[in-house]
Amino acid sequence: MRLRWAEPLLTAVGFVLVGLLARTWRYRLAGREHPQTLYDGRRPFVFALWHSRILPLLYLHRHEAMVLLISRHRDGGLLATLAERWGYRFVRGSTRRGGEIGLRGVVRALQAGGVVAITPDGPRGPAQRVKPGIVAAAQHAGVPVVPATARPSRAWQLSSWDRFCIPKPFATIDVVYGAPLGIGPGKAGLRAGIDAVERGLNALADAT
Repeated sequence: MRLRWAEPLLTAVGFVLVGLLARTWRYRLAGREHPQTLYDGRRPFVFALWHSRILPLLYLHRHEAMVLLISRHRDGGLLATLAERWGYRFVRGSTRRGGEIGLRGVVRALQAGGVVAITPDGPRGPAQRVKPGIVAAAQHAGVPVVPATARPSRAWQLSSWDRFCIPKPFATIDVVYGAPLGIGPGKAGLRAGIDAVERGLNALADAT
């Protein structure tokens, strides 16, 4: 029997615990000038990050009014609650369930001048493989994709499909931002964009 009535309480407790843990983290940033140039020019763009690294980046960028694409899966509801309390806005959907609805919401957010963060291998993998949705949304809205990653000095890794990363108390987290990637037109631009985003994310992971 699933105790759904207890989920709000568990979510609230989890939020407090994660918040206490995150306050002990220390960040070192590299490549911050790449997204900052876009921010300064008030240009919308898409942040791309692997699903396993979302927690430390979610905390770092809290209260920036960023938009997240969050799965319609039940687990996505827990993440949505956490994101909302940290000041994020979000659209629900994924490349599997509600994908078209979610991507339309992403495009609307970008066209309105927002910054959107997407995990292109979420919500269920395969890990570190870019699905076309993020690139298609950026292409349709005419905005660049900025890859980002985070590597903690020490962390727990869950036995999930993506080896989800939770930095340990007082971990130092190296965050690296890549240069903006433009997406060309048509199917050729889409294919090239998927390859470029995947290579960009993996290059950042190798560099940290």
